[in-house]
Amino acid sequence: MSDQNLGQGSDEPEREEPIVRDKRRIDPETGKVREPQDLSHEELVDVGPVEESQGEEIISDDDLDLLSGQTTADQLAAERLADLQRVTAEYANYRKRTESNREIERERAIGDAVKGLIPVLDDLERADNHGDLVEGSAFATIATKLRASVERLGLLPYGEKGEPFDPQIHEAIFQQPTPGVTADTVADVVETGYRLGSVTVRVAKVVVAVPA
Repeated sequence: MSDQNLGQGSDEPEREEPIVRDKRRIDPETGKVREPQDLSHEELVDVGPVEESQGEEIISDDDLDLLSGQTTADQLAAERLADLQRVTAEYANYRKRTESNREIERERAIGDAVKGLIPVLDDLERADNHGDLVEGSAFATIATKLRASVERLGLLPYGEKGEPFDPQIHEAIFQQPTPGVTADTVADVVETGYRLGSVTVRVAKVVVAVPA
């Protein structure tokens, strides 16, 4: 009976002894650094498929529509801004032209008003040239006040002997060949010219010295 039990006990499978792997970097017996060993097939771990990067952004159709709408709005805003700038520039130019034209019309209106005084100024000038305006006399005082009044309105005389002849502002009533003259020059002023700002109220009538 005991032999039979012994026989039956010999048929039991032998237990595998556990495998101990020494993974220490330093060999305790030799003290040397061990070379790294390749991992065996059993030690390889299957980590599964690599997932796609979580940082990658995916733009949906709604996002594309939103971006497209934003671009259209920006373009429309830029166009409206350009239109506003153009209108502003045109209005500024219009104001400049209007103010310039208004000033010219004002000068012309004043010129028309003072034209009636020019013959009086001519008489005063001739009287002064003949010595009739004695300083301190009542006549001289009136002449001074009248000249000051028209000057305040902007009416100024022009045309002097010796200045270059300019057909735009001078009227030549006589040309006199003169030795030593190299360019047309005002030799004498027969009638003083008057202008109001940029408007010529009356051109100066002069004698012109021309090269001989």
